[in-house]
Amino acid sequence: MADLTLDTARKILDAAFAKAGELKLKPLVVSILDARGVLKLAAAQDGTSLMRAEIAHGKAYGALAMGMGSRVLFQRAQEQAYFIDAVNTIAKGALVPVPGGVLIMDGTTLLGAIGVSGDTSDNDEACAVAGIQAAGLKANAG
Repeated sequence: MADLTLDTARKILDAAFAKAGELKLKPLVVSILDARGVLKLAAAQDGTSLMRAEIAHGKAYGALAMGMGSRVLFQRAQEQAYFIDAVNTIAKGALVPVPGGVLIMDGTTLLGAIGVSGDTSDNDEACAVAGIQAAGLKANAG
């Protein structure tokens, strides 16, 4: 299994924050997990609200745990609320099934996931995708 290096995670983080600046978004938190679900890197821009770190982690964790971007989890939550609720119960409430959790792929190899929180879910996802692509990797948002 390929590893998500700290250097690559930093590139993803920096590019995600750069995209947020370009779009003039609210302050963001970025959480990056490796393929095992272990925190590789997390950072908060100045001025983020209190729960943003947990939300960003939950978006990344949900994507990684379910093997799909959190946009798909959001759609499933709308179509099959009982299923997502049951999975979130099993996960002890750790999943945040809204856009902004994106799988980090190297070709077909899963390297990890990024979660972004602070602006709208669509903007959070755009920053996650931009970060992954800037590192030369493939984003799977769902």
